[in-house]
Amino acid sequence: MSANIPKNDNNNFDPLDMQNYRIEKLPKRTKSKVESFLATIGGPLAIISFVLIYFIFKPGFLLNIDSGSLSEYAGNIFRQIGASEFSRINIAMLAIFVAGVLLWMTEAIPNYLTSLLIIIALVLTGVLSEKEAYAQLGHKVMWLNIMSFVLASMLVKTGLAKRFALWFILRFGKKSSSIFLSFLLINIVLSAFISATTAKAAILLPIFMVIAAIYGARGGEKKNNFGRNIVLQNLFYINIGASGFLTGSGANLLAAALITGATGIDIYFTDWMKGNFMVALLLMFLGYIVATRIFFPLKKEERLPQISGGMDRLREELHKLGKMDFQEVKSAILFLKWNDVDIPWHLMLFSAGAYTLGAGFKSTDLPSISVDAVFDSLGFGANTPFWVLYLALTFAMAFSALFFQSKTMRTMIFVPIAIGVANRFGFSVLSLALPVAFLIEHVYMLPFNSKPAALLYETDQYSLTNTFKFGFTMLVIGWLVNILMGETWYRYLGITPDGVFGIF
Repeated sequence: MSANIPKNDNNNFDPLDMQNYRIEKLPKRTKSKVESFLATIGGPLAIISFVLIYFIFKPGFLLNIDSGSLSEYAGNIFRQIGASEFSRINIAMLAIFVAGVLLWMTEAIPNYLTSLLIIIALVLTGVLSEKEAYAQLGHKVMWLNIMSFVLASMLVKTGLAKRFALWFILRFGKKSSSIFLSFLLINIVLSAFISATTAKAAILLPIFMVIAAIYGARGGEKKNNFGRNIVLQNLFYINIGASGFLTGSGANLLAAALITGATGIDIYFTDWMKGNFMVALLLMFLGYIVATRIFFPLKKEERLPQISGGMDRLREELHKLGKMDFQEVKSAILFLKWNDVDIPWHLMLFSAGAYTLGAGFKSTDLPSISVDAVFDSLGFGANTPFWVLYLALTFAMAFSALFFQSKTMRTMIFVPIAIGVANRFGFSVLSLALPVAFLIEHVYMLPFNSKPAALLYETDQYSLTNTFKFGFTMLVIGWLVNILMGETWYRYLGITPDGVFGIF
């Protein structure tokens, strides 16, 4: 619903009309004082950081790069352009990355505009050619996401989404807890078959927005803990559910491909599922407990439908839809008008910036170069214990969500780093890279962490503080569970070696 649509039943706002929840009708958020302050200082900080890194400080570890430690792709570029130019584009890459992250974090300018500036900057500084940079605008995952929004629009247009929402609330709406747990199960099922978290978010958004409205959560001044729960829990389930399956997201498939390329060991659907499905299920249930019992407990009035007419109104609406007519559904799908398709193009541009940064990292090998410099400066020798490396790498992967916009980018940075560290210290690549990969989907803490996070933040059902305190808590729990699995379940499966931490 937009700012000019009344937010109550007495002013012609129908909470059961899914057209009210089209993406262009989602409310324009009013920034909090903290958000406004960050937005004010974000631009100057980004400019200053770029100037200091690129023109003044020029980090020493990037001035004398050892070509022998580079990946094959980056090594070829090194030989083509020479050591001096290769160092220069690495410094440019670091400067652009830091400035871009500051703009994304502070939302000083719209996120899609930050992405466009990143793409242009990578071209102007010579990090990427125009062809390499602009090709990311047509990335295959972007088209997968576009088609997912087309699918979601079809579900709304045909009435299937409304039919499901009404049936769902009548079937499970007697208790609010059963609604939240049912969405947990729905997300698990969708994760097994849909390899795009954005697609799941697009499909589920109109459904849980209607349910939120029925329980009095209309966004803006009409926020309540039911709305916070249903949206934030779904954001968490959408991502963590994907972590239980190899096909849960493109980033999982990318991680498996990187590990297979480094080891020659194929990682199959069942391998990934045995490793992390149980973990994902445990974390989703813990997320439900943390949200409903600690951060957003429901008041008595929030546990019951607050729509005029209550459950009788919902039964009446479902009855009006009648029985499903296949020909009617088929006709609506085949003749779906383009204006009926609800695609957030700003999110697509937002994604393109992340993919372009990933291409820049591949060309410069900046992540590996930086890691080697860090390990050398910390004095990590050949006898470094496995548990030190495990804790450091999983911590870096998990808490990188504080700074990184894209899980694809995190995968392209931290999985190769884990592979490199394992090879450097003589450990099995699987023992470090796979546990790191299992943390890919922890991208629910801040709005810029992922496309679902950015999309659901626009519902205005929760504040930045709400999503941070719930998300950060679950991130810490997720990392601790990963450590526990490293000593128990992963060890039982033969992923990590015996006696990782000496706990058991």
